[in-house]
Amino acid sequence: MFNKILIANRGEIACRVIKTAKKMGIETVAVYSDADAQALHVQMADEAIHIGPPAANQSYIVIDKIMEAVKKSGAQAVHPGYGFLSENSKFAEALAAAGVAFVGPPVGAIEKMGDKITSKKIAQEAGVSTVPGYMGLIADADEAVKISNEVGYPVMLKASAGGGGKGMRIAWNDEEAREGFQSSKNEAANSFGDDRIFIEKFVTQPRHIEIQVLCDSHGNGIYLGERECSIQRRNQKVVEEAPSPFLDEATRKAMGEQSVALAQAVGYTSAGTVEFIVDGDKNFYFLEMNTRLQVEHPVTELITGVDLVEQMIRVANGEKLTITQDDVKLTGWAIENRLYAEDPYRGFLPSIGRLTRYRPPMEIAAGPLLENDKWQGDAPAGDMAVRNDTGVYEGGEISMYYDPMIAKLCTWAPTRAEAIERMRVALDSFEVEGIGHNLPFLSAVMDHPIFVEGNMTTAFIEEQYPDGFDGVELPEADLRRIAAATAAMHRVGEIRRTRVSGRMDNHERKVGTAWNVAVQGHSFDVDIQADPKGATVTFDDGTALRVAGDWTPGDQLAEMTVDDTPLVFKVGKISGGFRVRARGADMKVHVRSPRQAELARLMPEKLLPDTSKLLLCPMPGLVVKIDVEVGDEVQEGQNLCTIEAMKMENILRAEKKGKVSKINGAAGDSLAVDDVIIEFE
Repeated sequence: MFNKILIANRGEIACRVIKTAKKMGIETVAVYSDADAQALHVQMADEAIHIGPPAANQSYIVIDKIMEAVKKSGAQAVHPGYGFLSENSKFAEALAAAGVAFVGPPVGAIEKMGDKITSKKIAQEAGVSTVPGYMGLIADADEAVKISNEVGYPVMLKASAGGGGKGMRIAWNDEEAREGFQSSKNEAANSFGDDRIFIEKFVTQPRHIEIQVLCDSHGNGIYLGERECSIQRRNQKVVEEAPSPFLDEATRKAMGEQSVALAQAVGYTSAGTVEFIVDGDKNFYFLEMNTRLQVEHPVTELITGVDLVEQMIRVANGEKLTITQDDVKLTGWAIENRLYAEDPYRGFLPSIGRLTRYRPPMEIAAGPLLENDKWQGDAPAGDMAVRNDTGVYEGGEISMYYDPMIAKLCTWAPTRAEAIERMRVALDSFEVEGIGHNLPFLSAVMDHPIFVEGNMTTAFIEEQYPDGFDGVELPEADLRRIAAATAAMHRVGEIRRTRVSGRMDNHERKVGTAWNVAVQGHSFDVDIQADPKGATVTFDDGTALRVAGDWTPGDQLAEMTVDDTPLVFKVGKISGGFRVRARGADMKVHVRSPRQAELARLMPEKLLPDTSKLLLCPMPGLVVKIDVEVGDEVQEGQNLCTIEAMKMENILRAEKKGKVSKINGAAGDSLAVDDVIIEFE
């Protein structure tokens, strides 16, 4: 076995690889840019080597710099993680020439299947059903428009070397095809160093289901079930689960066998993923093969007990697979939610800054099924599992230079319903402050009826949140539970305040039992009767809820029970109450005395400032270009400027007709959130 492995990546996947390498007794080497000098993967590795400036195209995807780090460290193998150089055949060639093992497939397999254009041609030649499209090189935007018309709108423009939603655009007409072609090329060049684009038919109402394969260099290949990845935003996966709630055993077997046959046809070794579009009749169409470890691999590990990183390392070392297809058992259900540094209340735009608070829920181990390289065959230990793959820590920085993913929160349980419920509690328990993040949105998805029923397609987010996400209106039953809990919490705080020293004699403050709780447009009059073990909160309609829990003023997470049912929520103090985040809702909860509530209803509401004549920067990023000049008349929907943040280009458009009076930025400028870019008359 190798003595030392270099991980040519960063963030959570680098940390993930380091964990398995340490378990196997292998030393690890991290590489880092200027922006990652204090990163978690650098701290976890046995040694770390600096490779350049923050931008990935000057550090993490520069082959010469990685090779120099390999030589300097004396590493015998390199694990590329995902993204960056993981599907770069030239990188694999450079390692082979240096006598260093690549923890991934052979160069030939990367060239054939890692390239999205070539892989589709090979799949067609092998008789695999593929989506209609044009796989050749596209010269310019005019040719892209011509091809799009031949294929038939809507079409998908995709980066040949792409992944992770980068370099992908859907076009519904000529204008979008022309615009999308250029943006896709730019993103592809910046993210992968390869700006080739291909076009395929965009299948409406599809499900995105992928098969995990594992092959060795001795001719053995198996599939480890499927992953449902249909919940996506801008073609970037947000929620994944294994198995799929849609597939039956016959379809799973057909997709799995076809995936293994395709992998073996190109001499594939290591872990890989074959992606399919599946329609409502369970017809499946090959999309592409990812010749690397997938972001969402943990859900497969949780239902099979197979450590995929360990298997990749063993295969790279020339070992045979010790697992046969008959050994693979799919046990229970696993769900993964991707926590992104994206603000759902600002159109999911990237957010950067310092993590002033980062406290994931407690991890609970399940399994493993595979111990000492021997198949155990039993279900994971315990009824539930919680796993959080992350590459950040409290006090660390979220950089504008890299992907906005903070963590991958996973839960496992014997059934899908139990795994979802465990995920709901885990999301509510996750504390993140200092940046915008998508925790509220993830909670909303976990409660959405379509997701709960398992009937989602890749259009789920677009259809269910067409105007973006602005929070959740909770059912009255949930609001009553929160009202009861916060009323009891407020009473605890009031009692504590009566005990402050320095009071005047005979001026003791009394804490009453009658309160009014206002939350999300509901007003509840309640009476609280406390006892040593909690409190009973009675509403004015006579219903009563029993509240218990270990919360003291100042705690930022409330873990309570209401009528013996767990209730976990993030809590902050505001004047006259609390700010509460629970189940996708971000709420101000005001707890007042009856007289205070009466007066509060007479108070005028503060109006928001008028920004209708300003174009504000919606995210921290760099100005790519300004498309207008002072004095220009602009029309609704017209391009105003392009901002690049976290490897994605974002085009800002005019919301209404107007005339440009002032421009405050230029190409290359670095902007903060709400900086004024353009002013209108």
